[in-house]
Parts: sequence; C-alpha cells; structure tokens
Amino acid sequence: MSIITTKDGTQIYYKDWGAGQPVVFSHGWPLCSDAWESQMFFLASHGYRCIAHDRRGHGRSSQPWNGNDMDTYADDLATLVETLDLKDAVHVGHSTGGGEVARYIGRHGTGRVARAVLMSAVPPLMLKTGANPGGLPMEVFDGFRAAFLADRAQFFLDVASGPFFGFNRPGASVSQGLINSWWMQGMMAGHKNAYDCIKAFSETDFTEDLKKFDVPTLIIHGDDDQVVPIGASALQSARLVKNSTLKIYPGGAHALADTSKDQVNSDLLAFIKS
Repeated sequence: MSIITTKDGTQIYYKDWGAGQPVVFSHGWPLCSDAWESQMFFLASHGYRCIAHDRRGHGRSSQPWNGNDMDTYADDLATLVETLDLKDAVHVGHSTGGGEVARYIGRHGTGRVARAVLMSAVPPLMLKTGANPGGLPMEVFDGFRAAFLADRAQFFLDVASGPFFGFNRPGASVSQGLINSWWMQGMMAGHKNAYDCIKAFSETDFTEDLKKFDVPTLIIHGDDDQVVPIGASALQSARLVKNSTLKIYPGGAHALADTSKDQVNSDLLAFIKS
C-alpha cells in the first residue's frame, strides 16, 4: 500500500492514479478515498494525476487516539502534498473534506495550489450560533453522537439509506449497492476517530480560512442537500471566497459525486481546464 507517515507517527494511506497535473481529493465523513473512485477514474483517464488519501482514523489509515481535528487533518494533507512534492494542484473537497481543504489553505497557503473545489462542503460553519443563525442547532449533532454510541452500525445504515443520497425522497431511485458501499466505508473508520470527527466538521469555523483563498474556486452544492443545507454553507462560502463560482444542482442531494456523477465529472474537467 502507498503510505506516508505524519510527524506524530500516524500512517496515512493514499491512492495515486494517472499522470499529469495533480488533482487531490479530500473525502467526507465517515468515508475514505474510495468515495472518489468515479471522479479519479474519469480525470485520470483524461490526463490528470489523481490522488486521494484516507483521513487519519478513516479507511486504511491508522487510528490514533488524538489529532481528530481540522488543524491536524489539514496538516496531514500538507504532509501528503509535501512528501509527494505536488505543485500546481487542484484540491477537491466534499463535505468534511471541503473543511479540510479550507483549513489547509488557511494554514498552509496556496503556494502549491492552482485551484480549489468545495462540493457539498461544510464551510463556513455548520453549527448555529449567534453569528451564524442559519446553522443547525447543537441538538442535531448531539443526536448524531447519541445515535453513534447507541448503535453505530445502524446509525450509519440509516444515514446511507436516507438523507445522504436522498433515497428518502419520493420517487428516488434507490441503489442498495451505494448504501452498502457507504456503510462499509463508514465501518472501516475508527470508533473514536469517527466520533471525534462529528465535532470537527460541525463546530469548526472556516470563515477566516475562506477569506484567504486567492485561487479560482468552484463551489458546487445541491439545493436539496439534507446533510449540509445550502443556505448556511455554499451560499455563504460563495460570498466569502474571492474569485469563486457557485454552481447549484437543482434537486441535488449531498452525495453529488454518486447521484450526479456524470455532471460532477464534466464540471470538474471543465473547471480544471478553464
């Protein structure tokens, strides 16, 4: 397996497909790099080097007790970029991975970054606060934690079969294969790592990170995203990121890379080439 080791000894697994300008993918919670396989195959087949890692505590990476926070996730991404000496890279982040990309740019700058894509991403802040009245109340995330601790396997199955792909919508074309894949990826994550990550993706404020973006940025979001509602995420991020383009998918669910993969693939290729 392809592995890098971070400064605290955590081993990070990554995939490295194709050759050309690097496109680096950061996945959502509680998944792994497998979530990006359709985009990686498509872009690698079109002349790009596609790299995706399993976040610490997720997938095939090791499961450290500590460091399950956005600062460390961003530093792990920086270690991957620097170890592979990636330059002129396009960074693509979905959901929690969008937060990882934002914090990476906030902490490490854009010296190695050509473009960025935030898809169904958690920035600027998921949690409802006085300054962020459109966010989700803490009770929502406390509910996630309670369900996780009560029966993680069933909780993951409920998320995958319902809001994540939008399979709970009338007339939805349900894929049992996608449900099984999501559940399997989630169950590969470390128990404490996935639990801690709920706090990381919900309570981290990325406002100042977004203000530091100085590269062309594509923001993609579905207007029927039941996991990261568009009003407190993409619509706000588009106002904060200079030189950004907002693309809204009508009726789009949270899992656009699967439920709208042909459109996502086409939009990513066009944006990278532009």
